[in-house]
Amino acid sequence: MAEAQLTPEVTWAQRSSSSDPEKNFVYLTIVVPDVPQDNLKLDIKDQGLTFTGRSDSLKKTYHLELELYGVIDPDKTKVHHTGMKIEIKLQKKELKEEYWPRLLKDSKKVHFLKTDFDRWVDEDEQDEAADEDFSKFGDMAGMPGMGGMGGDFGNIDFSQLGGALGGGAGAGADDDDDDDDDDMPPLEGEDEAKDEPKADKPADK
Repeated sequence: MAEAQLTPEVTWAQRSSSSDPEKNFVYLTIVVPDVPQDNLKLDIKDQGLTFTGRSDSLKKTYHLELELYGVIDPDKTKVHHTGMKIEIKLQKKELKEEYWPRLLKDSKKVHFLKTDFDRWVDEDEQDEAADEDFSKFGDMAGMPGMGGMGGDFGNIDFSQLGGALGGGAGAGADDDDDDDDDDMPPLEGEDEAKDEPKADKPADK
């Protein structure tokens, strides 16, 4: 019997700017313990990403597909791989002062997606927030539409990945799970909850 693929936990935060591209990004973390670089593949497109990774020690295979709310620039994406996670800085294509209202194109709840409260800054408090340190991240270049990896990912084979991104929820995800943290806290005037209210913003530090 084929081994089931697990959907990893994903956390995210964002910044926005109408004038500075370096302050106009999404910070994404895929939590995949003990997945060596030789056992993972990452395909980043202009409005989505696909990730597959295998932990031999844990005997687990992880798979993730995300269709993003907005367009990003794959060539300017930066990635950092550690023993516990894959950290990704996705550069937003459109310079805009407002935040994305959520991470995914589809507003449907997904259980694996959480707000990264350690890095989250309220939209109106961005100017006072400290700049993120991306010095350990490797640049992506050389593979249009596929995100040729630099840094820690130099030897990864991306040729096995491709095809359309599916549904924006990730393979194997249990979309019906209710979790208030899966999307960004709603912007003013946005309230998609039907049965219970959402928090307006993440709690202050």
